[in-house]
Amino acid sequence: MKENQLSDDFTQGNIAGKLLKFMIPILGALILQAMYGAVDLLVVGQFGTDAGISAVSTGSNIINLVTFVIAGLTMGVTVLISRYLGEQAMEKIGKVIGGAIAFFFLLTAVLMALLLLFAPNFAGWLNAPQEAYDLTVTYVRICGAGLAFVVAYNVISGIFRGLGNSRLPLIFVAIACGVNILGDLLFVAVLGMNVAGAALATILAQFVSVVMSLVIIRRQQLPFSVSGKDIGFHPEIKTFLRLGFPIALQDMLVNISFLILCAIVNGIGLEASSGYGIAQKVTAFVMLIPSSLMQSMSAFVAQNVGAGKEERAKKAMLAGMAIGACIGVFIFAFSFFRGDLPSALFTSDSGYIAKSAEYLKGFSPEAILTCLVFSYIGYFNGHGKTMPVMVQGITSSFLVRVPLSYLFSIQPGANLVTIGLAVPITSVYGILFFTVCYVKFQRELSG
Repeated sequence: MKENQLSDDFTQGNIAGKLLKFMIPILGALILQAMYGAVDLLVVGQFGTDAGISAVSTGSNIINLVTFVIAGLTMGVTVLISRYLGEQAMEKIGKVIGGAIAFFFLLTAVLMALLLLFAPNFAGWLNAPQEAYDLTVTYVRICGAGLAFVVAYNVISGIFRGLGNSRLPLIFVAIACGVNILGDLLFVAVLGMNVAGAALATILAQFVSVVMSLVIIRRQQLPFSVSGKDIGFHPEIKTFLRLGFPIALQDMLVNISFLILCAIVNGIGLEASSGYGIAQKVTAFVMLIPSSLMQSMSAFVAQNVGAGKEERAKKAMLAGMAIGACIGVFIFAFSFFRGDLPSALFTSDSGYIAKSAEYLKGFSPEAILTCLVFSYIGYFNGHGKTMPVMVQGITSSFLVRVPLSYLFSIQPGANLVTIGLAVPITSVYGILFFTVCYVKFQRELSG
């Protein structure tokens, strides 16, 4: 395979076309990733227990928190590699990757220990229903034991997205998704292992994905080299952490706010908890368009910033907003009017389906609004301006989303429609916040 097949040039050509070409494989990979938790919940819902649905929902929220922190840190690696690619500084990329290997090895050991030791505490803090408490602890501990494979996948994928190659990460996650589906059917449907089987299937899938990705990578002709001397703690780590840490902190706090929301809903009862858990799996798919936009935008903008093409970076952000909003209109309509249809895929319990549809009705405007927010985030990430992203994430989570969710939950006759509505209201705040930051940043550039 030639070098130019492994890395794409975003500094010339049609912006919308190149952005879509890069975004579609990322979207495909995110869809398959979302299927991990969705398939776990679907199989447990059909072949496991009612308490298992709540346990997978609550446990996956905890694991997702850790995964999003890792993904946020690897975004710093992605942006830095994209910038060096735009600068044609190939000799620096090996140092970035070597530093990432050393740093994430240490981080993985710490996070695994936390998940294994404090799983009961996490389940308690999330107010897991009594019937689902032990199952939640089991799910978290098994997934925590296999965290190394989750980290390895994210680092490998982040490196290739930084090179402008979104096709290989899609292949990696497609392998994992296939193994996960087979594993769920074997462990849960055939062997009756319930929640433990779902967690084992997830970890087995990640393991196979990482092994296969390393086999595939060894056959590629890469536009950089990594030697043993590159692996260690050196200054490039500080550089990608400066870019990635605010993103990771923002992602962590945003997910903590959703964990608080999960605890609020869990306090209502098992039916609301399970219904909300199902809705969360559906919203994970709803959020894939803006998430793929954000990841694509970060690499696209970073490469153009490295090449000194600021105007092209701005046009890419506007193109991303238009693309995301157009698709979001259809997702909004479907979620608002027929949220029961995707919910019914996960369970046959009419009460759970109704509660899930309630939440989706309130949540549905987010399909449009968050595309604007995430396009802004990708633009600022690509410039290495991750501090506004962090500030927006913290303030929107703890000054808007959590207070509103709690306020709506304590009203007489409270339901999941109003609780779900807190999410799009938060995005309106995010749009206003980033618009102010964008205008200020443009003045700085022109000054």
